[in-house]
Amino acid sequence: MSSLNILASHDGVKVRDDDYRERIMKGRTILNGDMNHQASTCGKILIFLSVCLVILTLPFSLFVCFKVVQEYERAVIFRLGRLMQGGAKGPGIFFILPCIDSYARVDLRTRTYDVPPQEVLTKDSVTVSVDAVVYYRVSNATVSIANVENAHHSTRLLAQTTLRNTMGTQHLHEILSERMTISDTMQVQLDEATDAWGIKVERVEIKDVRLPVQLQRAMAAEAEAAREARAKVIAAEGEQKASKALREASEVIGDSPAALQLRYLQTLSAISAEKNSTIVFPLPIDLITYFLKSNDADTIKTAASTAKAIADREAVVPTPIIVPSTVAGAASMIAGMGPIPTTSNNVNNVNHETNGIVTAAM
Repeated sequence: MSSLNILASHDGVKVRDDDYRERIMKGRTILNGDMNHQASTCGKILIFLSVCLVILTLPFSLFVCFKVVQEYERAVIFRLGRLMQGGAKGPGIFFILPCIDSYARVDLRTRTYDVPPQEVLTKDSVTVSVDAVVYYRVSNATVSIANVENAHHSTRLLAQTTLRNTMGTQHLHEILSERMTISDTMQVQLDEATDAWGIKVERVEIKDVRLPVQLQRAMAAEAEAAREARAKVIAAEGEQKASKALREASEVIGDSPAALQLRYLQTLSAISAEKNSTIVFPLPIDLITYFLKSNDADTIKTAASTAKAIADREAVVPTPIIVPSTVAGAASMIAGMGPIPTTSNNVNNVNHETNGIVTAAM
């Protein structure tokens, strides 16, 4: 029972509070209605007096009462400090009452705002200087005058802060490679924020991103190293393909010996076309090897015959004849024999033959 009484008392308190609030609201409404009625009455009197003034000062008052706005302009009229119904006037001619009406011209053309360079710390702690361009226009003249003191100045300040906030959430490589995405994001954010001011942001473009000099050098060195690495890989692949092609060409030339001679003539033709004064003729290695083998055989044969002649002319002690297999062996054998006990004629003949062997060896 006690809990039910408490609930009932609480409900009664709530009902009394609601009644009190309703009474206060009704009183305020009645007071505002009385004030509006008094204001409307005073306004009507002032409007009547203004019309009388216009009639009395005709036709001079027409120069003050009629105004003209251009095609790209609108006029927002305030009468006795209140916004007139019907919205903005124009383009063309419109009428105002002297002393009680005031108006403001609003330009509807697109304006360009060059955002000054902003020093921004990116998400990866790199300081960059970014500037942008904002294109905007007034979409609602009445709202741009009634809701904000200076719509253009407010839009420009908001563009600067939005640029800094957006760049601060991006990495450096994203700022450099995804400018269009960042520009679209800024345009959406600015358009949503300035819609209550009667401003339409049409486009946002990031104009320039300035990096520190040291960072520029480091990035340039990194890019150069990457390019050199790619160049080396490409050169290696080219060498591999060229070696395969040369191997196939050598197999073709090996199958047809005449192809080598044709290739040789083609090379000479290419050299002569360049008007060179010196032409180098390649000499086959096989031909040189053949001559070297023939020279070695003649030398060995001469040494053997000389050794045989010396052995035949020995009269005292027979000496076994050793036939050398090389020129060096023949020379060493002759040097190790020493003096031969023969006559002077024999000595002369031996010396003559030895000189012939040395000469042949040389």
